[in-house]
Amino acid sequence: MEDSTPSTVNLQPSTIWDALASVPDPEIPVVSITDMGMVRDVTVGDAGRVTVTFTPTFSGCPALHVIRESIEQAVRDLGVTDVEVRSTLTPPWTTDWINDDARERLRQYGIAPPAPTGEGQLIQLDAEPTRCPRCGSLNVRMTASFGPTLCKRMYVCDTCREPFEGFKSV
Repeated sequence: MEDSTPSTVNLQPSTIWDALASVPDPEIPVVSITDMGMVRDVTVGDAGRVTVTFTPTFSGCPALHVIRESIEQAVRDLGVTDVEVRSTLTPPWTTDWINDDARERLRQYGIAPPAPTGEGQLIQLDAEPTRCPRCGSLNVRMTASFGPTLCKRMYVCDTCREPFEGFKSV
């Protein structure tokens, strides 16, 4: 009887990256963990052991265990039996790692995407203005520093009168 399980010895990291691209962010399902820049490294060892290293968006993220389990399951679905999922906080995750396509999907989903933090070492005292994801207006006001998750704030657009979440730039 033939084994239909793919050989992990010949598995390429690009195949694993492709599988991880289908793992949704558990708090924002319109983007994946790779769209968000959370996956930092994928290695396939000589014995077929796959190691995935990721950086959570926040160290205290309540969905950390879900992300870890989803990464492991996506790799196991490729037929890999020896999977190690590592998390690292160095370097810390930044919203600059979110890809451009994901920023647009956040906007279409009703979440204002974060402004670029930039490469400089200086702290910006004037935050980049937040634009309403529905009508595009800059006539918005923050109503809460923390939204349903630590990575977002709550806003109201004074032009279209719609409330919305805005991603914090970190």
